[in-house]
Amino acid sequence: MLTKLFITLKTIFAPSHFLVSILFFLQINQRVQFYSSYFCLLKYSCYRVYSWKLFLSKMLRNGQDMKFGWKIVVGTIIGFLGAAFGSVGGIGGGGIFVPMLTLIIGFDQKSSTALSKCMITGGAAATVFYNLRQRHPTLELPLIDYDLALLFQPMLVLGISIGVSFNVIFAEWMITILLIIIFMVMATKAFLKGVETWKKETGTKKEASQRLQSNGLGGEEVEPRTLPEGQSNGSGTETKASKRAEVSILKNIYWKEVGVLVAVWVIILAFQIGKNYTKTCSLAYWALNLLQIPVAVGVSSYEAVSLYKGRRVIASKGERGTNFRVRQLVLYCACGIVAGVVGGLLGLGGGFILGPLFLELGVPPQVSSATATFAMTFSASMSVVEYYLLKRFPVPYALFFFGVATIAALVGQHVVTKVIAILGRASLIIFILAGTIFVSTISLGGIGIEHMVEKIKRKEDLGFESLCGYHA
Repeated sequence: MLTKLFITLKTIFAPSHFLVSILFFLQINQRVQFYSSYFCLLKYSCYRVYSWKLFLSKMLRNGQDMKFGWKIVVGTIIGFLGAAFGSVGGIGGGGIFVPMLTLIIGFDQKSSTALSKCMITGGAAATVFYNLRQRHPTLELPLIDYDLALLFQPMLVLGISIGVSFNVIFAEWMITILLIIIFMVMATKAFLKGVETWKKETGTKKEASQRLQSNGLGGEEVEPRTLPEGQSNGSGTETKASKRAEVSILKNIYWKEVGVLVAVWVIILAFQIGKNYTKTCSLAYWALNLLQIPVAVGVSSYEAVSLYKGRRVIASKGERGTNFRVRQLVLYCACGIVAGVVGGLLGLGGGFILGPLFLELGVPPQVSSATATFAMTFSASMSVVEYYLLKRFPVPYALFFFGVATIAALVGQHVVTKVIAILGRASLIIFILAGTIFVSTISLGGIGIEHMVEKIKRKEDLGFESLCGYHA
């Protein structure tokens, strides 16, 4: 009996059993009793089983029941593709999830934003798990740059808190215009960076081919090594085996840095939850808001000072990761806040800003995607906890689309990793990033313009809203 239960649970995480996963989430509410009988037959305490059943049933009742139909099928396909491409680009895919949930599934804007965060969290968590076994493409380092995450993640979380408040104050037309401008700039910069990287990869391939011909080995097929931005040919050597090797997850985790990031996540989440139980604009409300600033700024400032004095380095940049000026570090921290503000305004994860920014810093595309997703996991999961406590999303839908995004992210990472290994072109990640941002610009911008036109027809007020008059 227990073996059958384990096999059923295992199919949720197997890409080849995607249909079984869908059926599991669609019928999870009805199967609570089914699995309870298994536990009782296994002589577990029926009191514990009953308590588990009550807890799960209560959780699943947080929202409407899930109805399977063509909308779910179409939404699943779009969500799967969005999560796959979004996880590869390191941007989550929120710009695709929100329009899908609004236009196809039929949720209102608030529920779509909350469900989008659930999908982003699922995809990001799966991507981080996958990347924890991967190594830097050219250096003996983890794929995730923890120092880069320490510099940006606290400011990203702080920015999201600010962005949520701005979402209440700003009129929808202001948010739409801001979205279109920022996303078009980011998509253009990412595309140009992709073209530049593609040309460098082509030059590297030609140089490798010429060296082989000069050594009389022109008849052998060799896979050239793709160099990250700013790294010279003599900065390091590696074999194909070391390049593709996977290591233990424990060897790729820097526990001190991860511990600091988790501590920031817990503290700011506690402030956010406490704020939800206070009156808007009260003394306690503003105190809990302001207390987030020293936590986030303190951690990022300590990392920035360490980078400036050379105690720490952005190792993923190679030789260029050691020299920083004060103006640069201040700008990077400000960009982290901006990424969070945009994410809070639009219900996204912040990767739309961090991904292109990391590329501009000279970080290899694989590291840029992995680190942006790692930082985004903290911010997105924090929003999910808050939204659940506020009962902003129906749990059955959230579980289902969380599973879809999780499987899609694993599939996307696996496929793209294989393609890059075959073609030797990491610039594909940058083009996927640019394409996803561009599609998100069209979809989110289109929805915003449509809502704006409807408000104009109804002659509604298009000015600023009052934060103190808002009730969740």
